[in-house]
Amino acid sequence: MITVAVVEDDKGIRESLEWLLKSSAEFFCVATCDSAETALSVLPKIAPAVILMDINLPNLSGIECTVRMKELLPEVQVIMITVYGDTEKVFNALRAGASGYILKRSPPERILQAIREVHSGGVPMSGEIARKVLGAFREPVSPTMEEHNLSRREQEVLELLSQGCSNKEIADKLSISIETATWHLRHIYSKLHVRSRTQAALKYLNRRKTP
Repeated sequence: MITVAVVEDDKGIRESLEWLLKSSAEFFCVATCDSAETALSVLPKIAPAVILMDINLPNLSGIECTVRMKELLPEVQVIMITVYGDTEKVFNALRAGASGYILKRSPPERILQAIREVHSGGVPMSGEIARKVLGAFREPVSPTMEEHNLSRREQEVLELLSQGCSNKEIADKLSISIETATWHLRHIYSKLHVRSRTQAALKYLNRRKTP
């Protein structure tokens, strides 16, 4: 079972997400929190695999909560689930360490599918959000990834990562073990100074464009 926590200040939405998770044998809802402060106090002790995180939380925002949570639980996968779809909030969330971003109005099965995707190494996004992200890369920007001293193999792994491949798919395509693929990814994160596969993919897509 995939352990999931919900961080949402709206009681109705929080209970709906909890019910949705409990309705499927694939998931186990380990906690629900109504604020970032509660989440930062409770969730590090539980260490869920995935967190559904609202952006517009009272006091400390979901984006700031994600930054702090990733410092406490580097392996946790955070999916931002929100009513907001504007580009600035999308990128702020991804830069904070979120691994996916979907809208609250998404169908229930799409929310569950997003959890499955992020748990298997994917980068789930609503179609509307994905179009905004892709649109942000239409303008050509700066040079290649050579300045980060990535090896040829690391660049191959990063290319597949940017295509949305999971660790297993990367391993299969490059004929290497999942452990080796994970090892390469850790080195890539370190060299690019990022905290998640989504941040790595965004940085790669941004820099590989030619002026």
